[in-house]
Amino acid sequence: MSARPCIALVDDDPDLRDLLDRYLSGFGMVVRVYADGESLLRAAGAGLQMDAVVLDLMLPGIDGLEVCQRLRAGSGVPVLMLTARGELADRVLGLQLGADDYLVKPFEPRELVARLQALLRRTGAGLSGGSSARAARPRVARFGPWRLDFERRELTGPDGPVGLGAAEYKLLCHLLDRPGRVISRDSLLDAIHGRRAGPYDRAVDMLVSRLRMRLNDPAQQPQLLKTVRGEGYLLAARVEFEP
Repeated sequence: MSARPCIALVDDDPDLRDLLDRYLSGFGMVVRVYADGESLLRAAGAGLQMDAVVLDLMLPGIDGLEVCQRLRAGSGVPVLMLTARGELADRVLGLQLGADDYLVKPFEPRELVARLQALLRRTGAGLSGGSSARAARPRVARFGPWRLDFERRELTGPDGPVGLGAAEYKLLCHLLDRPGRVISRDSLLDAIHGRRAGPYDRAVDMLVSRLRMRLNDPAQQPQLLKTVRGEGYLLAARVEFEP
């Protein structure tokens, strides 16, 4: 029998915590609730196993953005942020600091479940064997002069560590899993953001451009991330995984 995924829920509203605790538990998830970010960070620092974090933006003490940033510095656990503020700037900042997804209050609990399930599928966490499944995944990928540590979400090149945004990290992981294969823009957009591309959607192209900059891979003559006109992109490098 598969282990149940463990979800850390951080929100200062006790009624919402109780509602989501009962609702997520009904979908087979183990829920650990916290009223503030400090409590979550202490639990994470003590080595508490968690497969995903649902994190409110507006918290007493340190806010959700700082919690996310500090959590991401030492952990690759997926983070879904909740907030009553729906402005684009807040969403973008949350994603830049390492959040994997974003849900604006008020929301339907079923949508939260769907988004959490999608996050767990994309990261391979808590779906078949829980932590043992994660232990079986490679810890490091090497390609060209680069090294990606999956646990730390740390990309290191010839000149040292290079920062990656959450979407850039997911794009790179998706490409590393399929070296030498052409991947369509629709497939990449679905894997990264869980949606299909619109007629004039350039999100994937912009993301590939940013990742090329991180990898020092000039768009005029890319050696790693190659464009296949009319089809998509491929990673033109041998990838070696280490346990």
